[in-house]
Amino acid sequence: MKALVKLADIPRSTYYHLVKRMNQPDPDINLKAEIKAIYEEHDGRYGYRRIRDELANRGQKVNHKKIQRIMKELGLKCLVRMKKYKS
Repeated sequence: MKALVKLADIPRSTYYHLVKRMNQPDPDINLKAEIKAIYEEHDGRYGYRRIRDELANRGQKVNHKKIQRIMKELGLKCLVRMKKYKS
């Protein structure tokens, strides 16, 4: 273990901190499911701002940066619809 920590050039405490975090369950699992459901309900048209507003309507107050990070982890991207051409 000492050789691996030295080879990776990280402190021993960092190694134990990462091991401890790997064994914990994901605290945002319910939020991820809710975000994915909202995204699919609106056919991928909602970005992080609209999803934040929808979650607020459903009674969950979540920071927009957290929603943006979770969407990036899940690979969810807002689809931009084409604007109609008017001459």
